[in-house]
Amino acid sequence: MSYLSLFSRLAASATLAASVLISPLAMAQAPSPNSYVTLGQAVPSDSVGKVEVLEFFAYSCPHCAVMEPMVASWSESLDDNVVLKRVPVAFNAGMGDLQRSYFVFESLDRLDLHPKLFNAIHQEKRALFDKNALRKWAEEQGISAEKFDSTFDSFGVKTKANRANDLVRLYQIQGTPSLAVDGKYVTSPSYTNSYQDTITVADALVKQASNN
Repeated sequence: MSYLSLFSRLAASATLAASVLISPLAMAQAPSPNSYVTLGQAVPSDSVGKVEVLEFFAYSCPHCAVMEPMVASWSESLDDNVVLKRVPVAFNAGMGDLQRSYFVFESLDRLDLHPKLFNAIHQEKRALFDKNALRKWAEEQGISAEKFDSTFDSFGVKTKANRANDLVRLYQIQGTPSLAVDGKYVTSPSYTNSYQDTITVADALVKQASNN
């Protein structure tokens, strides 16, 4: 299968069906009810005493590649009572190896590779969608093949991937990127029509949750 056809198949599963605008809209201080959804049942947070923000993303998603650095920049302005966690999404079995790769980076204290993998896939157009290709790429970044394999196949990484899948189900995530706030709210460019407005809405929801 060619790179383009494989990429299209994976990206179609991970990205939003609607076109997403980049230019921001004027947002009121309180977010519009149409700019996010409220879950029928709140999801318990793993971050006791803090407002938890979850960033649902997929490495194969071009929209995520654009929005990720914007989220990273926003996270630096968050108060100490707010914690941002990334949740790699696998909507199908073909996305599972990419999902695990994030947890490999996290386990090896190599999250510097997180933006680099986005760049390798979307800028360099490298077909890094399965374990073998990801292992070779990781070797180029200074991770031995043995270390990559043992971490990739570890109980810890499998457990984190299973937890990520549970969160996708509990938050009813249908596309990426999506931001979930305080176990109750979910926003995404499909609701706001822009990357920046998605972050603006999430920020307003964080402030709302912090004041409750």
